[in-house]
Amino acid sequence: MAQRGGALSMKNAVVLLSGGLDSATVLAMAQQQGFTCYALSVDYGQRHHAELAAAQRVAKTLGAQELRVVHIDLTGFGGSSLTDNKIAVPELPSAGIPSTYVPARNTIMLSLALAWAEVLQAQDIFVGINAVDYSGYPDCRPDYINAFERMANLATKAAVEGRPLTIHSPLLYMSKAEIIAAGTQLGVDYAQTVSCYQADERGYACGVCDSCRLRRAGFIAANVIDPTKYCATAS
Repeated sequence: MAQRGGALSMKNAVVLLSGGLDSATVLAMAQQQGFTCYALSVDYGQRHHAELAAAQRVAKTLGAQELRVVHIDLTGFGGSSLTDNKIAVPELPSAGIPSTYVPARNTIMLSLALAWAEVLQAQDIFVGINAVDYSGYPDCRPDYINAFERMANLATKAAVEGRPLTIHSPLLYMSKAEIIAAGTQLGVDYAQTVSCYQADERGYACGVCDSCRLRRAGFIAANVIDPTKYCATAS
């Protein structure tokens, strides 16, 4: 327990919360471990804002201390089907790194979480990165997380003064089914989450993008009813 202002408080943690299935599960895990959770969402110019609305719902339901939304416009660079409407979201599995990869996104988000963690005197950051169902993204690999943690502990005043940072990625080696099973046990309401890369303004999923396919298969494998709202045209 940390001593602040004469009163005892739980350890603070920053949790990156996109509003999707994985990040909601990670928030529940961090809460279970006794952290006071500060949720951070990033509006980076993604195709839709349904996931940010979902993040608001999830943060409130799971009892995050605060949800903060940071605005950064990555559409100025593009290079991804999530930040450039001229690039179509792939609806068939593709070899290699898919167009839904957003250049430097996880590095930017973790850096923002790192900055807030220093201000909060938090030594823990939680992120829903997954190396099993990671769609080929290079910034979802264990080596990347380890490297970022090393960098953070070289680059921050807190670490230099003896308060090192830990990046927690509890989903790293879990399958989507295992994630859903764990979150269900923790009481996560997956109906509140949005994972689709091209959800409509209501948050209804397309059912055909990579993220939708992985999510749907995960619920089937976990033998859990899929609460996802799909568009009428979804297959």
